[in-house]
Amino acid sequence: MEEKDFKPMSGYLMLFIEFILFAASLWGMIMVLVPIFWAFVLIFAFLMTPGFFFIYPNSSRVLTLFGDYKGTVKANGFFWVNPFFVKKHISLRARNFDSERVKVNDKVGNPILIGVILVWQVRNTYKAAFEVDDYESFVRIQSDAAVRKLAGLYPYDNFDDEQKEVTLRSGLSEVTINWKKNFATD
Repeated sequence: MEEKDFKPMSGYLMLFIEFILFAASLWGMIMVLVPIFWAFVLIFAFLMTPGFFFIYPNSSRVLTLFGDYKGTVKANGFFWVNPFFVKKHISLRARNFDSERVKVNDKVGNPILIGVILVWQVRNTYKAAFEVDDYESFVRIQSDAAVRKLAGLYPYDNFDDEQKEVTLRSGLSEVTINWKKNFATD
């Protein structure tokens, strides 16, 4: 399944309706006009309040209803949805990950210490919410595995003939292009 865009109702409109329901139910209970009916209206108004939520810039909410994925809201603003929706927050901001240095072997078997500074961002909220348990931990583990694999594809340095092969030390741009081509994912 892929990410679906969800268009929620305006929170301001529903806030106005909620205000009318609260005011009418309180007025009806005070004026004793069938107080049981107005008590149910008041309870209904209270049950509708968990449907309100905000979306700030560069964030989103993944909506599910009783385990069924309904869609993702990425638009900024104040919204209202069915109060039974579960609204999971997924940040869309670019993040930095600075890995610990790990000892790996390069292409010719020399041990080297290598680390990575990774800038990453969630593109597909459905995959981040449902295809991994913890997407932040997933990024850390996958980047560590990718660094180990990438380091094994190139020698650290080529002391015999500098123009012969791309190395980790001198071929930064070629190594980065290979990284993006082979290891970048959604």
